[in-house]
Amino acid sequence: MEEFHRDVEGYFHMQYLTARDHIIPYLKQFMDLSTPLRILEVGCGEAGVLKAFHDQGHDCTGIELESHRIERAEKLLAQEIESGRMRFIVKNIYDIDPQQDHLELFDLIILKDVIEHIPQQEKIMPELKKLSAPDGFLFFAFPPWQMPFGGHQQVLKDKKLSKLPWMHLLPERLYRKILLSGGDQPSLIEELIELKHTGITIEKFSRIASRTYEIINQKLYLINPIYQYKFKVKPLATPPVLRNLPFIRNFYSTCAYFLLRNKS
Repeated sequence: MEEFHRDVEGYFHMQYLTARDHIIPYLKQFMDLSTPLRILEVGCGEAGVLKAFHDQGHDCTGIELESHRIERAEKLLAQEIESGRMRFIVKNIYDIDPQQDHLELFDLIILKDVIEHIPQQEKIMPELKKLSAPDGFLFFAFPPWQMPFGGHQQVLKDKKLSKLPWMHLLPERLYRKILLSGGDQPSLIEELIELKHTGITIEKFSRIASRTYEIINQKLYLINPIYQYKFKVKPLATPPVLRNLPFIRNFYSTCAYFLLRNKS
């Protein structure tokens, strides 16, 4: 159990550093973060990302479906909650009612490593509009589905399988058999199979986002910024020769950043 808590705190810290060193500098290129903003993170987990924004003086709200993750966030961020500038809601985003949940509209909405887990992604885009201020921004970060570990197979306990790139692109029946051979819990296997159904590409995201919002910027990474803290390797943008190749770029970009703006 101690090792588990260390892992949670380690992941929390990696999320915090990624937001502090990469996401916030990225956003500063396109929006003013010098004055306090109302910021919402959907699927905030233990809220390491939100802590980085809180430390810069912003008012932060996290929405998370899993109550045990919010319980951990409340322990890790007790002082931030006490400051009055950090709050959490355990709820499905589709069940949020701004009036009932006493929410003002947000200047910035964040979904980091979340959109690829959501079924019917076309539905979530307009749903977020009810929480976004006029001309408010939305930031998304996600791994394109076809990237080497877009199936999250790195979480498998079988060391060989966890290091097998592009395995998740196999036909579902064969993929399931391989996952079962590794001896993981059935619940984890079902999560990875579900991800096969919900994984998103750069092109699909651009298409569904542009129906509701203005796309301000997109940035693709050959080496995901969080790998700096996971694997001690420097982030690297996807080079133009790959970045400008639709479909092909999904196989080599390990992370996509998108900044959108709510159309007034």
